[in-house]
Amino acid sequence: MEIHGTVAAGFEPAAQAFRENFERRGELGASFCAYHRGRVVVDLWAGFTGPRRRSRWRAETLCVIFSATKGLAAAAVLHAAHRGLLSYDAPVADLWPELARGRLAELTLRDVMNHRSGLVAVEEPVGASELADPRRLAPILERQEPLWTPGSRQGYHGVTYGLYVAEIFRRAVGRTLGQWLREEIAGPLDADVFLGLPPEQDPRVATLVPVGRIERLLKLIPHALKEDNVERRLVRALLDRRSFTTRAFAQPAAFGARGLQVFNEPSTHRLELAWASALASARGLARVYAVLASGGALDGFTLCDPDAITSLCERQSWQDPDLVLRKAMGWSQGFLKEEGGLFSPNPEAFGHPGAGGALGFCDPSRQLAWAYVMNRMDFRLRSPRAVALSQSLYRSPAIADAA
Repeated sequence: MEIHGTVAAGFEPAAQAFRENFERRGELGASFCAYHRGRVVVDLWAGFTGPRRRSRWRAETLCVIFSATKGLAAAAVLHAAHRGLLSYDAPVADLWPELARGRLAELTLRDVMNHRSGLVAVEEPVGASELADPRRLAPILERQEPLWTPGSRQGYHGVTYGLYVAEIFRRAVGRTLGQWLREEIAGPLDADVFLGLPPEQDPRVATLVPVGRIERLLKLIPHALKEDNVERRLVRALLDRRSFTTRAFAQPAAFGARGLQVFNEPSTHRLELAWASALASARGLARVYAVLASGGALDGFTLCDPDAITSLCERQSWQDPDLVLRKAMGWSQGFLKEEGGLFSPNPEAFGHPGAGGALGFCDPSRQLAWAYVMNRMDFRLRSPRAVALSQSLYRSPAIADAA
C-alpha cells in the first residue's frame, strides 16, 4: 500500500500505525491528520474511495463522520456562547416555550449536551419531510416526554442530541447549525468540514462500506459472545425492545431498511443531521480540534476564551455504565470524555468518535489535536484503527519526551 503525505520528525510512530491499519487491520481508504502546538505534524492518506478500488483516496477526500458530527455541533454551540447568543445553564424553555411543562420546565442546554436530559428517544415516527424541515420536526420533539428526570441520569442521546441541540441553536441564533458552521467557523478557519454538503462537493465524497451480513455473522456475533465486552452488552440491550438502547436508536423511521447505506446518498448529505451527517476530510476536522487544543484560538481565528477550554477539560458528567451504550462514559458540553487510556492517557482530552471509526479529538494539556476519517466501517463500538492511531501519537518522541 502506497502511503502519501508527510510526518514531522518525532512523530514516526503515527506513520507506522497508519501503515499497519492497512496491512493488518483491514483499512480500505483513510486519512489521518494531527496538529501539535498549532502546526501540522502528521498528514497522511492512502487507499481507495470505494469498495471497487477504482479511485484513489486523496488528501481532500471527504467522508461521512457519523457521531463525530456531534463534536462539530458542540464546537458551534461553544462559539455561539462565546458570542453571547446562548447560555448553557438558562432554561431551554426561555427559547422554546412549548417545553415549559412538567419535568422539562427546568431543562438546560447543558443537560441536553451532556446527555442527561432524559429525551433519549423520539417515540413518534420521524420521516424525511420532518428531517428536512425544522418547523415540522419541532412539534414532534415538543410532545416527547423525558424517560427520566432531566439532570438525574446519563444515557447517550445517539439521535436526539442532534435533534434538540439543532432546534435550540436555531431559536437562539437565528441560523441553523450547518449555516453557522459554514459561515462562522469552517469558512474563516479554512477547515474542510460540512454539515449540509453543497452539490459541487459531491465528487470528493468517499463511499462508505458498512459492516456486511457475513462480517456480522463471522466477527460481531462471536465477539459479542465473549465475556465482558461492550459489544456483548449492546447486543443484549438491543434484543430488548424497551431498553434505552433500542429506543435511543429506533428513529428516524425515514431511513427504514436502507440502514447505514442511506449515508451514501447525496440527498442525505444535503441534510443537516446534527448527530450524524457531517462530512469532513481529516485535515478539516483536525483543524477544528487544533483550535480547541490551542486555548480557543488559532491563526487569527477565535472560537472561545481560554477559560472555556479549561471548563471542557473537566469532566462535567460521568456514568458507569452509560444507560444506552453500556460502558463508562462522561461528557463536557457535548464533547466526549472517554474512559482513561483509550484515545488519550490524559484526563483533559476530549472530542468525539463516530460509528465505524471516524474520530476528532484533542488534548489541550499537550496542545495536541488529531482526526481520522475512513470509509470501511468497523463493527466494534471503538475502532481499533482509531485507537491505534491515537495511542501512536503518545508514543511519539515529540510527545512522550515532553510529558
